[in-house]
Amino acid sequence: MSEATTAAAKGKGEPKLWTRDLVLIILVNLCVFTNHIMSLSTFPFYIQSLGGTEAVAGICAAAFSFVAVIIRPFVGWWLDNGVRRAALVVGLVLMGLAPLGYVFVPVLSVAIAIRMMHGVGLSFSNSTTATVASDVICRPRFAEGMGYFGMAPALGLSLMEGFGFNALYAVAAVIAGLGLVLFAFVRAPKVDVPKKKLDLRTIINRDSLPATVTMLIFMFTFGALENFVAIFASEASLPSGSIYFLVMSAMLLLVRITLGKLVDQRGEAFFVYSCNAAMLAAFLLLAFVPNAVTYILSAVLAGYAFGGLEPSLQSMAVHTSTEETRGSANSTFLCGYDIGYGLGGGIAGSLITGLGYSAMWSIVSLACVLSVIVYVVWARHSDTSFSKRLANR
Repeated sequence: MSEATTAAAKGKGEPKLWTRDLVLIILVNLCVFTNHIMSLSTFPFYIQSLGGTEAVAGICAAAFSFVAVIIRPFVGWWLDNGVRRAALVVGLVLMGLAPLGYVFVPVLSVAIAIRMMHGVGLSFSNSTTATVASDVICRPRFAEGMGYFGMAPALGLSLMEGFGFNALYAVAAVIAGLGLVLFAFVRAPKVDVPKKKLDLRTIINRDSLPATVTMLIFMFTFGALENFVAIFASEASLPSGSIYFLVMSAMLLLVRITLGKLVDQRGEAFFVYSCNAAMLAAFLLLAFVPNAVTYILSAVLAGYAFGGLEPSLQSMAVHTSTEETRGSANSTFLCGYDIGYGLGGGIAGSLITGLGYSAMWSIVSLACVLSVIVYVVWARHSDTSFSKRLANR
């Protein structure tokens, strides 16, 4: 039993959220996401430096997500069979090796292959960190804890602009190594569960599908934004992409620090509606009135949108799971994240090549409307919805 669960069981006031193991797994996840973001936001520039186009960068984003989607269900099955430590070690080792490949083999075709390996590493790493976090966070403050767990800064573009690709990717490799060191000190609860057979029912968690599909559609926007807003800013003579991501990250952190309790108290509906509206506005500002002021405002809105929606829906997808299903619940949700991100990046690259940036921002923004429709029609009525549970009290 985790420290947080023990404290809750004793009934001494509000259940304890901040434990040693939660702090450590947050730091490990910080390493995972910093490594990921450092290459995610800069990889289109790296592809251009090797002679590729926006369409090729979009294909890379789709390939990265495709391999992650293929791998994740099997990682979830492995986690549901009680494996935690080995899965994260595999993931962090791959996340450390991939950036070194970008440095030492700067060839376009090889870079695409290594990018896919990076996707495998991310699949192992963040599926495991999310599952370990789910193990150690007390249930009454679950959404709040998952909000803190999901905090990670966007440092990639600043390092790229200051020091170049080689330094950027070398630092990303070192950060993955730091994650391994930190994880060695995590005392995650021992999971003793019956072994599961490998079949469709054990690798796809049906209870998490409503939140997963809602997030998948929203992620079309994030896939387009992460991959192309920096190049768009460069071509439109706007402030640098690093400014956009730093402002977005600051807002994301503010949201997760201050508003995480709202999901536990009022449900996820508020974030689904307000965050999709914010991202829609962010895209329309980029599409129709791109200037320095609206560019920064777009970053603020995007930071609020992703900062509020992702932990809310991940909490919804996972909070009713048991020790036997947490791995598949997290991996199913993250599969939706990957599918939406990959399709968003791939479609955005094709739209830019064929129609230009303004049309791309306008068309992809419609995903926000569809995400809300899916939530209203299906997800808010599911048994995993915090909002439904609170309404029935």
